[in-house]
Amino acid sequence: MNGADTAWILTATALVLFMSLPGLALFYGGLVRARNVLSVFMHVYAIACLMSVLWLVVGYSIAFGGSDHGVWGGLGKVFLNGVTADSLSGTLPEILFFAFQMTFAIITPALIVGAYVERVGFGFVMLFSGLWMLMVYAPVVHWIWGGGMMSDGGIFGAVGTKDFAGGITVHETAGIAALIIAYVLGPRKHRTTPPHAPGLVFIGAGMLWVGWFGFNGGSQLAADGGAAMAITVTHISAATASLTWALWEKIKYGKASLVGIVTGTIAGLASITPASGFVGPLEALVIGAVAGVLCQEAVNLVRNKLRIDDTLDVFAVHGVGGIFGTIMIAVFGHGAWVAQLGALAIVGVFTFVVTLALVKLVALVTPIRVDLETETNGLDLTAHGERAYDFMS
Repeated sequence: MNGADTAWILTATALVLFMSLPGLALFYGGLVRARNVLSVFMHVYAIACLMSVLWLVVGYSIAFGGSDHGVWGGLGKVFLNGVTADSLSGTLPEILFFAFQMTFAIITPALIVGAYVERVGFGFVMLFSGLWMLMVYAPVVHWIWGGGMMSDGGIFGAVGTKDFAGGITVHETAGIAALIIAYVLGPRKHRTTPPHAPGLVFIGAGMLWVGWFGFNGGSQLAADGGAAMAITVTHISAATASLTWALWEKIKYGKASLVGIVTGTIAGLASITPASGFVGPLEALVIGAVAGVLCQEAVNLVRNKLRIDDTLDVFAVHGVGGIFGTIMIAVFGHGAWVAQLGALAIVGVFTFVVTLALVKLVALVTPIRVDLETETNGLDLTAHGERAYDFMS
């Protein structure tokens, strides 16, 4: 065990959890109507709790239970069987590696929340998210990070898929799942209502930006120059994408908005994520500059051309950003084209098929969408019996 590595990953684990609670919850919550903000908080918080338990029970075993270039890790580490305070994973206590990866398992299904807010049933959220993490996220993690079929020596040969911190495992899978659910649900009845609290969006985005240092820098799994470079390029990409998003918004619409610039931040962060362990500052500058425009145009494509109400632009920002960053690894010569594009295609098809099947399956057990009266009155009061704001008290 290396003490410095352990201390850094302990910190990084807290930072990644901070991304979800409260960062993502505030970012998403500020974007919806005032009568739905608590439901967003509830979805993110409850998902964090459920994924933690499922990751302990079987998720970690599926993802990291073996390294045989296969399709899943097996059941050898269910309930952390064989993992003690003295067990090691590289230079880290394995229990710490488990906890760090658990925070990734939390935030990935939580990202999907942005696609279905303001019109989804809470039962669906919980049942779908749990099944999706175990049947989509955990197997994909094994394929790429857990010594599975797409790692070095697997189906793509000696040089496997390069995905440093989750362009494929996190952002592509969540983005595609979000698009499918949004399409099946159909549009909101009040889709033109503006964000009720841009200030909360700003606060959440700031927390996500800071937490992302743990997300990307922690994925080095060591306290060294590689972690420092990952943090630096993450910051550069986020800053650059924020500026290009705002500039493109100014050119197209005449004004640069606060919600726009912080959404650009998230686009830059998602795009650099898979490449953050391989590229330098100048390459990060390019990735961020393109991401700010590319992801904004993806938002317009999904909303206005495809007419899919992916409410908070999960696919356009996270999905497109993660896919773009994964491709840029090959563009800059840090990965093999066949491995990068092949993994994107295989994971994309797998995520599409399994997610669609899970949506149909869960719909047989619990309603996906709330009724019109509930949607009109808001989910906070009707589903959870609370109001976010009571100015008469």
